[in-house]
Amino acid sequence: MTDRRSNIVPFIDWFTIGIYGFLVLVGFINIYSAVYNPAHPNMFDFSQRYGKQFIWIATAFIMAFLIMLTEASFFSVFAYVVYGIVVFSLLAVRFVGKDIAGSHSWFRIGQIGIQPAELGIFAINLGLAKYLSNENAKMTNTAVRLRAIAMIVIPILFIVLENETGVAITYTAFIFVMYREGLSGNILLVGFITIVLFILALVGSKIVLTCVLIGIALLAFVLFTRRKRKDLIRVGAALAGGIIMVWGTNFAYKHLEPHQRKRIDVFLGTNVNKSKEGYNLNQAEIAIGSGTLWGKGYLQGTQTKLNYVPAHATDFIFCTLCEEWGFVGASFIVLTFLALIVRIVFLAERQRSPFSRIYGYGVASIFFIHVAINVGMTLGLVPVIGIPLPFMSYGGSSLWAFTLLLFIFLRLDANRMQILK
Repeated sequence: MTDRRSNIVPFIDWFTIGIYGFLVLVGFINIYSAVYNPAHPNMFDFSQRYGKQFIWIATAFIMAFLIMLTEASFFSVFAYVVYGIVVFSLLAVRFVGKDIAGSHSWFRIGQIGIQPAELGIFAINLGLAKYLSNENAKMTNTAVRLRAIAMIVIPILFIVLENETGVAITYTAFIFVMYREGLSGNILLVGFITIVLFILALVGSKIVLTCVLIGIALLAFVLFTRRKRKDLIRVGAALAGGIIMVWGTNFAYKHLEPHQRKRIDVFLGTNVNKSKEGYNLNQAEIAIGSGTLWGKGYLQGTQTKLNYVPAHATDFIFCTLCEEWGFVGASFIVLTFLALIVRIVFLAERQRSPFSRIYGYGVASIFFIHVAINVGMTLGLVPVIGIPLPFMSYGGSSLWAFTLLLFIFLRLDANRMQILK
């Protein structure tokens, strides 16, 4: 076992580890800037948030080191066990958890808060990779698809009950993993069309939208089918589903929670009071715009320093980055995240084990959806749902979760040469 561990060193992807270390460092110095207290200038003052974040970072590094020392087969052998423990914790927190910031999703241990919903991402990824790597698990099989979807949906339901809808949405990233393993692209297309119809039905005329759908359906039937009975049934079913979606939008919208409706209103720019429900986004956009091309300089942000931007060290940490580092600095960080995601996809494709490949795609998908939504919501491109920016937002649970997620894959990748093709 010792020989194996020593032999993986040349196969460790140090480039990805370097990106990880860089993003964690940038996150730490931006958290320091976001919540800087002149009375406590020491970065390692543990009474301040930046001091606490340093502790989280140190423990994350230790965690990463221990993962690299662990036998790679451990993660496959105990994947279902880890999945079960996390799902149970998601259920248990409903009964014994504590309320923090309006969500009942935290275990409180002294002064430390642990959120199983965030830690669950690596466990769900392990369980899904274990199931889909089974040689009999083919996406063409309906039973396999339903079981895989159930493995994702069950924890999502528990998380929604904890009032953590934002975190639950990020779990839908695993649909991209299933697509890579053979899930029909039509399902992704239906999901995209559903979102578009929902938005258009809220802001436009339902009668006009219905007429457009009928026109598209007629054109599709005439131009892209053989005009047989089964084609007519398929096009008719799709049209009926679209019309139901359009006219059922208001019903679905009215049954959302008040805060969820407000987030959609802010995103769409309808019935928004910028001093109330639109305040967060308005201040975020002011902070981002004030950074101009090169930024105001480190520790020179005013929108974030004066607390105009809420959650500027957590969900809106990107605003601090934009205000102080400007468009150039923020773009560089976004490109760094893009490089990390592309690198992970590259590593996933070179795996000799289906388990490692599937897990790698899960890592890439989770990072992609977190970065896209977090950056998008600060720019007003997606609704504000409150999720962290990987490695950069303040908080231990998210940093631990992303570190576990990434380094388990790096350990699996380092072991790839010991797997026979």
